[in-house]
Amino acid sequence: MPTLISVWLLARAGFHPSYASAAVIQGLLAALVTRWRGLAAWWLPIQCLFPLALLGAHALALPSWLFLTIFMVLLAVFWSTFRTQVPYWASGARVWRAVAELLPAGRPLKVIDIGSGLGGFTLDLARRRPDATLTGVELAPLPWFVSWLRAALTASRARFVRGDYESFDFADFDVVFCYLSPAAMPALYAKCLAEMKTGSKLMSYEFVIAERTPDLVIPITHNGASLYVWDF
Repeated sequence: MPTLISVWLLARAGFHPSYASAAVIQGLLAALVTRWRGLAAWWLPIQCLFPLALLGAHALALPSWLFLTIFMVLLAVFWSTFRTQVPYWASGARVWRAVAELLPAGRPLKVIDIGSGLGGFTLDLARRRPDATLTGVELAPLPWFVSWLRAALTASRARFVRGDYESFDFADFDVVFCYLSPAAMPALYAKCLAEMKTGSKLMSYEFVIAERTPDLVIPITHNGASLYVWDF
């Protein structure tokens, strides 16, 4: 529809561009508005390419049920990202290894992974630390189901719960691990201050708490991504 509006406006002005040209113009206009309104920089390529992507999809004459299927899969994966502002992304084996090396040995620990995704971190730590109690919390239904299924198929001790981490009391855990987003960190820190017990740790991959300097920073990748640790 935005592309058709662009074509109509240009036609009214005496121009008769192709649909592809109109899509390019529409994308550039959307990118300019994005820049003007101060949105995140990663929106710019999306705004530029989206009208062209619509034209391409239309040219392929794909069946309508395919779009519904794609929408349902994306909904199951990202679920309430619009509310939490936490998209799905995986932390990776380097992070899992760094966390495991930081955990104190010689005593049982309770660890919670908030936003556990497909369960990689929680399953890996359950293998490394058979003495620990591992809980993964995931709001989106499809990642939660995949993690639950992986735990069941491998007979892992890891437990996966579908829900919001706000419903858990952090006082019940020795370590809270997360890979969220900058938008979620202030509320998370407030919950940690209110609930975490003395001697417990908060570990966040890549995203910091603006209100407090980390007690430990461990570089993970060459591009500057780090694991941040706060002691409580």
